[in-house]
Amino acid sequence: MNARYHVIHETIYDYAAPVALSRQLLHLAPRDCAWQTCLSHRLDIAPAPALQQARSDGFGNPVTQFAIETPHSRLAVRAESVIEVRSRAALAAAPSPPWETVRAALAYGARPVRLEGARYLFESPYVRAKHEFAVWAAPCFPPGRPLLAGAQALMQRIHREFEFDAGATTVATPVLQVLADKRGVCQDFAHLMLSCLRSLGLAARYVSGYLLTQPPPGQPRLIGADASHAWVAVYCPDAGGGGRWVDFDPTNDVLPDTQHVTLAWGRDFGDVSPLRGVILGGGEHALEVAVTVTPWDNV
Repeated sequence: MNARYHVIHETIYDYAAPVALSRQLLHLAPRDCAWQTCLSHRLDIAPAPALQQARSDGFGNPVTQFAIETPHSRLAVRAESVIEVRSRAALAAAPSPPWETVRAALAYGARPVRLEGARYLFESPYVRAKHEFAVWAAPCFPPGRPLLAGAQALMQRIHREFEFDAGATTVATPVLQVLADKRGVCQDFAHLMLSCLRSLGLAARYVSGYLLTQPPPGQPRLIGADASHAWVAVYCPDAGGGGRWVDFDPTNDVLPDTQHVTLAWGRDFGDVSPLRGVILGGGEHALEVAVTVTPWDNV
């Protein structure tokens, strides 16, 4: 069964001193893909921008860039979307080749199979490809194991051995530190899994989005109580020369399906940050983020 969701993502910056100029880039419009369609999207920005432009980034994600050129002490961005999500369980259920075969196919040449995954093979600002990660992930990838079975074993190990701790890390915490401390949040676990996979010579990308959460029994769904989520997708070549991407959520030990809404994907968090930019002035600031994900209907 397909699912539809209504997502509201609100971001407010309060500045200690006036901001004279603000230039920002947003990844807040859910992208269309084989298993998902964004039915509607609305963006409200206050103060009103002097310049606002919608485009696609280098990964095919819809982005909006804007500039505010009037002094302001608060920036408020509200994104509202309705998304239809279709099941993708068949992508993970189909057989996959041995992981060493995939590594060899990705390592050499300019064939389509390599070009599709090439940008997701190497280090990026938040993902490291180092011996330590390859050693830690090695038990999940014994000789001859199918690629997707190995990726699932890695996802399960991260979920089993790492503790979710919202206060343990920041966006600047190195992924090697996450490996040592064995605690963090969804962003950390995604970067860790990516580091392990790329250290083994496998292609994997960072996926940002939302996850439908359920309130405790008998409790109402709270407005603004949800959050952005992150997981990974692994590139799996097919015998016919093409390939498919299969998603894995190490935070929850699940294969994302109709409860996961895809917002954007890239090499790591830095490529898909919901809001990033530069300001002139402002001083210290306080940030407030509220996300609400509610079922729209079932079709």
